[in-house]
Formats: sequence, C-alpha cells, structure tokens
Amino acid sequence: MDGQAAYPVRVSDKERDRVLRVLGDRVAEGRISQDTFERRVERVLTARSRAELEQVVCDLPPERGVIDKITSLVSALSQITARIEAAWRAPRLPRLRLPAAGGRIVVGRAPGCHFMLTDLTVSRFHAELYRDEDGWMVADLGSMNGTRVNGWRLTGPTRLRPGDEIGFGNATFIVAAPDGR
Repeated sequence: MDGQAAYPVRVSDKERDRVLRVLGDRVAEGRISQDTFERRVERVLTARSRAELEQVVCDLPPERGVIDKITSLVSALSQITARIEAAWRAPRLPRLRLPAAGGRIVVGRAPGCHFMLTDLTVSRFHAELYRDEDGWMVADLGSMNGTRVNGWRLTGPTRLRPGDEIGFGNATFIVAAPDGR
C-alpha cells in the first residue's frame, strides 16, 4: 500500500454543514435558484465522500469576501451619515425646566395660567403639571388638541422624566431637570 486508504473517507457532519452554508449564501446572494439549491442540498445529504461534496459546489463562483466587506462598510457609513444629517436638520426644541420644589403648574392660553402659551392650538386651560412623591406628572385637562409625551397622546396622568418630549397642541418642549440637564 502507498499510505492512502483503500476506501474513501466518510463525510463528517461538519463538512456537510460547511457546504450547506456555502449553498445557503449563494441562494441568498441570488447566484443560484431555489430549485438548484434544493437539488444540491439533496446531493449534499446523500454524499458519501469529500469528492462528492466538492462536486456540489465546484462550479459556483467564489465568495467575494473583500468586495462584500467594503460594500457593507460603505453602506453602514452612509446610514450613519444619513442619521446624523437627519438629526442636524431636526428642529431644536426649547427646554421646559421644571422647578425643584413641588407645586401645581397649569399650562394654557388663559391669562390665569402659570405657564402661558400663545399658540392657538393650545386650549385656554390645556394641561396640568404637578409633583407627587416620585416626581413630576402631567395630565391633560380635556384640551381639544391633546397633550403628548414622547409622541404619545395622553389618556391619563403620566410621569415626566428629564429628556422627555412634551407637547401641548403644536407647542413642543424638552423636559429639563431643575438643574438644567
């Protein structure tokens, strides 16, 4: 004997999985059809030797590793740039600084309100901000255009936290902590 086995080496599950991954990648890239994929998967599952496995993928074009990585990197960079541009163009909202001490603040257009807004979409007595033992809360007072926190229209009292976006009609603010953060 010349040192080689008389019988072909049996294919391991790991080798089958590797070939199946290659086939799956090629069908995902659109390089082979679904029918071709299914026929080749059948051949992989019935293969008895490494040579039979290699025949299943030998005619497929090689993976474009470097080109695909560069393309995905450029795509990711473009997405980041688009998000930065969108954030830059977003309107800068004024801050609504809540006092450290508790109390009740009525928001609206009426002269008797503690926080008076001149926007016509704000009702005369639009909303109420008040402090409980856990922090500041906001409640709508039956306004026509509603009160929103982070884009959600209020249906009941809601807790406010620094950084929340609060809207009374079309007037929108960013909630700031008493120290300005």
